[in-house]
Amino acid sequence: MLKSIHPLLNGTLLALLDDMGHGNEIVITDANFGADNVATRLVDLPGTSATELLDAILTVFPLDDFVEQPMAVMQAPAETQPMYDAFQASADHAEGRSIGIEIMDPAAFVERTRDAYAVIASGERRLYGNVLLRKGVLRP
Repeated sequence: MLKSIHPLLNGTLLALLDDMGHGNEIVITDANFGADNVATRLVDLPGTSATELLDAILTVFPLDDFVEQPMAVMQAPAETQPMYDAFQASADHAEGRSIGIEIMDPAAFVERTRDAYAVIASGERRLYGNVLLRKGVLRP
């Protein structure tokens, strides 16, 4: 254990987050997403929810403030209750500002995930619990 580091941030995940550069993207996927099929680098954390992981990551990960939408989610069908509000609240709280979130066509989201620096497969069982984060810079 490390002091002041969220316990979900294991050594593998911390190393990936640290190695990422400005503009690199990481994706948190739900349990239904075929993360192993598309990930260049995969961290499998099946005992966690997407929102728990997002909260943990945002304790150390700056979102990009050079773009209007440093986060993206997969568009859900109208009858599905998406998790957008939870993702929005986590990001706004962590950054202390309103964060823009792009809503993407599912096929486009999967393709963008293929290009992501890394993918974290969560055990999220709520539908459409997938979120993409674009890394920003640390400001003095």
